[in-house]
Amino acid sequence: MYISLTGNSDNKDVYIKRSYRKSNGKTATQIHRKLGKLNKLLEQFSGDYDAMMAWARSEAEKDTIEYNSKTGSVTVSLSKSAYIPKNEERCFQIGYLFLQKLCTELKIDSICRKISKRHKYTYDFSAILTDQIFSRILSPSSKLGSYSYCQTLLEPPKYELQNIYRSLSLMAEESDFIQEELYRNSNFVHPRNKKILYYDCTNYYFEIEQDDDFRKYGKSKENRPNPIVTMGLFMDADGIPLAFDVFPGNQNEQTTLKPLETKVIRDFACGGFIFCSDAGLGSKSNRRFNSFANRSYVITQSLKKMREEDRLTALNPKQFRRLGSGQFFDLSTLDESDPDIYETIFYKEVPVVNGNMDETVIVTYSPKYKVYQKRIREQQIARAVKMMEQPGKKRRGRNQNDPARFIKSTAITQEGEVAGKNIYDLDLDRISEEERYDGFYAVITNLEGEVGEILKINRQRWEIEENFRIMKTDFEARPVYVRRKDRIKAHFLTCYISLLVYRLLEKKTGNRYTCNEILSTLRSMQVTLLSKESGYIPSYKRTELTDDLHKAFSFHTDYEFISKSAMRSIIKSTKTKEVKK
Repeated sequence: MYISLTGNSDNKDVYIKRSYRKSNGKTATQIHRKLGKLNKLLEQFSGDYDAMMAWARSEAEKDTIEYNSKTGSVTVSLSKSAYIPKNEERCFQIGYLFLQKLCTELKIDSICRKISKRHKYTYDFSAILTDQIFSRILSPSSKLGSYSYCQTLLEPPKYELQNIYRSLSLMAEESDFIQEELYRNSNFVHPRNKKILYYDCTNYYFEIEQDDDFRKYGKSKENRPNPIVTMGLFMDADGIPLAFDVFPGNQNEQTTLKPLETKVIRDFACGGFIFCSDAGLGSKSNRRFNSFANRSYVITQSLKKMREEDRLTALNPKQFRRLGSGQFFDLSTLDESDPDIYETIFYKEVPVVNGNMDETVIVTYSPKYKVYQKRIREQQIARAVKMMEQPGKKRRGRNQNDPARFIKSTAITQEGEVAGKNIYDLDLDRISEEERYDGFYAVITNLEGEVGEILKINRQRWEIEENFRIMKTDFEARPVYVRRKDRIKAHFLTCYISLLVYRLLEKKTGNRYTCNEILSTLRSMQVTLLSKESGYIPSYKRTELTDDLHKAFSFHTDYEFISKSAMRSIIKSTKTKEVKK
């Protein structure tokens, strides 16, 4: 179908027309749909003729797809004796089409064109970058594995494998620019909520023994004795990633914040916002940094690391309040078996002074959280007892959740000398000390406002933890199959962009589905080629989620039969930015 303008210069009509072949073999055209008067349509587009025509052509493409899919039954001739062609791909992945549409809306092709003006290369950088995103989400593996996977897409790669490796250096060099452009363009896909910015770090280990200038030995979050690199990630208030960077594994996490936040403020035009992070990244220096230029902070506070005087005030059971009430409560007199009390969160505000910084520690107490912590500790104590019953030397507890922290050893001495044998027992003092903090939680802030809103800001930190989980588990960001520093950075850039695309996909489908549901559905969406002359049939289960995907992206792959021309139109629509009225 195509667009036709008919009439005189002052009174033109805009039609969608369709070509067809008559019974005598000759071609003819007929009006399929009238879009309206040219002058009226131009008024809707503020006189922009090109924008109006772009919209009209997109309408013609939609009508073409719909017409081709609904023109009735299709007859396909298949032979029971003919073999299928050797080495011909007949099953194709189409879940990537939804991701491709998002990449188009993020204007990745435009970003790559801008980069091409600064570099000399002959390969299709945009195709390589988007294919790396598709494979990271749909079939995460090595660069060689991703190249092989992309051969199963409806549009297989036209570049060579070596082009992927060459492009990695370019990705690393242009990482900051790509992130800046993606942030700017993402606002047109889903308006970014930058009133609150969350920051956290994680690290990725490498299965090597010798460190280098970038992969360094450091404190691994997975307690692995391998060199690591550290990733710092900013997230907006809607859980969508904002910016990232990677640092040497031996660098203190607290020092990663300022350079990345400075870049966000400068390049992303993020002015005043509330910074939220955990206690490990909430050093005094980082809090002071977020005390200027209309910035403030809400940071998890460790009660154990507070000054003795402030900690005693915080844990004092008196002078607690109930959220939304001005009445004071004494925690020691609460009937925690009462369902209403059990579900209630109580709080206390403790003003603290750190040099010239006036801050408030908001201490909360929850009977429900107390029961949860007690149950977890009892399970850990049970594991510690089993460890003591096993023969051999007992290891020391590695972290605050390691059951071995509850085991204490006593050396057996004989005539004043060590006999070379230890006895092990539960550390009851350690258990009693931890019980003091059951049910308590605290944040430190320089905000003045409703306590409930401040606590709500902190509760959203779980989403940045989920972002890391998705990258590590679902996108298999580790193991990393490249060694050079620039290629390692490029690898994590594709992981970051994949996370951004995935989060926007969640928003498109109304946040109704889990990560596993979305990924398993996209990965299962395939079509089977019947013959080169005919077209495709879907080879996946139609569900409520597939319906929502098609509705959100305005194309359908769930017809019983899709002709080749209709599929070409679908592919074209995923690469075309819609012009909105």
